[in-house]
Amino acid sequence: MTHVLETVLNHRFADAALLSRALTHRSVMGMRKAGGQEHADTFANERLEFLGDRVLGLVIAELLFQRFPAEAEGQLAQRLAVLVSAPTLARVARGCGIAPEIRTAPGQGSEDAEAILADACEAVIGALYLDAGLQKAGDFIRAQWSALVDEAVAPPKDAKSTLQEWAQGRGFPLPGYAVTSQDGPDHAPQFVVTVSVENSGTAQGTGRSKRIAEQAAATALLKVLGVS
Repeated sequence: MTHVLETVLNHRFADAALLSRALTHRSVMGMRKAGGQEHADTFANERLEFLGDRVLGLVIAELLFQRFPAEAEGQLAQRLAVLVSAPTLARVARGCGIAPEIRTAPGQGSEDAEAILADACEAVIGALYLDAGLQKAGDFIRAQWSALVDEAVAPPKDAKSTLQEWAQGRGFPLPGYAVTSQDGPDHAPQFVVTVSVENSGTAQGTGRSKRIAEQAAATALLKVLGVS
């Protein structure tokens, strides 16, 4: 099954276990532990996801730096935030064939589908980097993301910027963000962030970093406020 994915990646893995682990969700790890089974890939894809996230950020940052030489840092940062976001990663995972290869435990909640796809996409990038190096990983990223980079002529606004502009436009104080909780291992933490706008409401978001959780919280509040 993974041979099809190796064709998309344009790479035959020397260490096949890396790709297998990249496609294994942590729910499978929990199921195996419950059954008393121990195996090397019960670490699932969290560590590879951590690595792939950094590789993706570097390659996309370089791509944007070259593609938009007249844009300031803030504009490039807005583009980067969208291109490495969970919705974009999930879209790539569906488009390149990663999605049907992901292994999850039976009954894994569909509400986590986007996060599962995004994590697996980053994990595959991490596995590709470890097995073949930055050039091969970068080739895959550029092939899958180049069209996405060109979709918008103007740099997109992220959710936090949109929420801030909405609040300022109504004379409200700036949105406030607070970390409500943090769970998970050190290499794969999960943050819960609450955002509030005075006299307008609150919302929560989760993510693998404070930045991602803040963006998720801002997105949730924008939906509550009916702001598109």
